[in-house]
Amino acid sequence: MRVRKRSLPSGWYPGSASQAEESIRRMARSIPLPGRGGCAGIAPHAGWEFSGSLALRVLSCIATGMDTIVIIGGHLASTDGIMLYGAEAFDTPLGLLESDTELAQSLREATGATETDDADNTVEIQLPLLKFAAPKARVVGMRAPPSSRAEHLGECIADSAARLGRKVGVLGSTDLTHYGPGYGFTPAGGEAVAWVRDVNDRRFIDAALAMDIPSVLERSRRERSACSAGGAVAAISFARAHGVSGGTLLDYRTSYEIHPSESFVGYAAILFS
Repeated sequence: MRVRKRSLPSGWYPGSASQAEESIRRMARSIPLPGRGGCAGIAPHAGWEFSGSLALRVLSCIATGMDTIVIIGGHLASTDGIMLYGAEAFDTPLGLLESDTELAQSLREATGATETDDADNTVEIQLPLLKFAAPKARVVGMRAPPSSRAEHLGECIADSAARLGRKVGVLGSTDLTHYGPGYGFTPAGGEAVAWVRDVNDRRFIDAALAMDIPSVLERSRRERSACSAGGAVAAISFARAHGVSGGTLLDYRTSYEIHPSESFVGYAAILFS
C-alpha cells in the first residue's frame, strides 16, 4: 500500500496519537454538537491552535454517514490545473486514513487531474480531524486553482459519486484575508481587525453563503480576501449540484484573537446543507 507520510512539522498539529486525540477532544468540547448534517462545507487550514475547532465543526457536520470525504485545498495560481494526491492511504497520528482510490481515479479521468505529493497544509491539516470525526470514512485529497476549473471539479465529484453509488461530502479548505506587513497587505491602517472582520472577510463570506461563484472568485482575487479560494468554489459547486441554495455561517474568528499581532488571518466555518 502506498502511504503518504506526514509532511507538516508538529507546530501545525500534534505528532503523537495521545496528544492529537487530547487536542481534538478539547476542541470538540468547545463546539456545539452538529445540529444537522450537510453535503459540503468551507473550513480553514491554519494550525489547530488557531482554527482547528472551526474545521472540526464543519467536518463533524458533513462526515457523519458519508462513505467518502473529498478534501480540496489549494495554494495554486488561477492558471494551474486540478491536482490529486495519489496515495492509497494517509498517515495520521490516529492511524491510517484510507483513500477512496476508485473515486479518485474517476475524478482523475473526468478532470485531467495531475498527481501531486507536495507538502501542502490545506489538505494535510484536515486529515486527523476527519479520522476522528468519521473513523470509517475514506478520503480523496485534491487541490484546485481559483478558477472555473474548481467549479467544474465540484460538478465532477457530484457526477462520479452518483455513478459509483457513493455518499460523498466535500470540504473546501480555504482561509480568508491575510492582513499585515507579514503578508504585504495593509490597506486599513489602524482599524485593521475590524476592517478585515466586518468588511473584507464579510464580503467574501456573503458571496460564499449566496453560493455566488463569480463573486467568490472576483473578491478573492481583487480584494485578497481568500487563500486557496478554489477549495471554496469546488465545495459550493458540489453543494449546488445537490440542490442546495444557500450556506450557513457556523463560526468566524481571526488569528488575532488567539495571538494578537499586526499580521493576522481570518477564518470562517461554513456549512451547505
